[in-house]
Amino acid sequence: MNEMLKAVFNKKLPDFELAADFSMDREIVAIVGPSGSGKTTFLNCLAGIADPDAGTIVLDGRTLFGKGRTVKIRDRQVGYLFQDYALFPHMTVRGNILFGLPGKPEPPHVTELTGLLGIRGLLGKYPREISGGEKQRTALVRALAMKPRLLLLDEPFSALDDATRIKCREELMRIHADWKIPVLLVTHSMDEARRVATRIVKIEKGRMDELPAGPALLS
Repeated sequence: MNEMLKAVFNKKLPDFELAADFSMDREIVAIVGPSGSGKTTFLNCLAGIADPDAGTIVLDGRTLFGKGRTVKIRDRQVGYLFQDYALFPHMTVRGNILFGLPGKPEPPHVTELTGLLGIRGLLGKYPREISGGEKQRTALVRALAMKPRLLLLDEPFSALDDATRIKCREELMRIHADWKIPVLLVTHSMDEARRVATRIVKIEKGRMDELPAGPALLS
């Protein structure tokens, strides 16, 4: 397998050690496991929010961590959609989306994405004025605004109703097909993992194991 992302590192947590040995290409990989198993810590280390204790993280041939090097969060080209969306309440939808592009005009791909996801009419509104599904789509466009080389999604659909979850999931898969970037999706739902991802990796007490691809995963 070609390796767009290679992450081999250790990170000590209060109750166990996260031992990551992971690689992926331009695909969607689901990360599953119980709460507190190290899933979010794994994403945080990739994004630069947390540093491993030892090891290396290489994205598209560029070392983000290791060999005496730690690339800052803003320079990693990693998009991150947090579980709670983490929108700035004092900023409009437009302000949130363009936060990582200060002083720059709206790029054409952001115009395209906001149209594709149906939020162009919301650009002047504040997070308190929009629905959960609209917040999710705003956060997704923000994560994609800087044209990341890797997209991290931490339980992005867990707070949505069934109809909105299905729509947002379909939109994610369409964007992935167009952009062809690696996507890591953390979820508690095996059904969601099978519907969205080409591979499923389970983390339990810091240990990572790839699950075999069954008929449901391949359908």
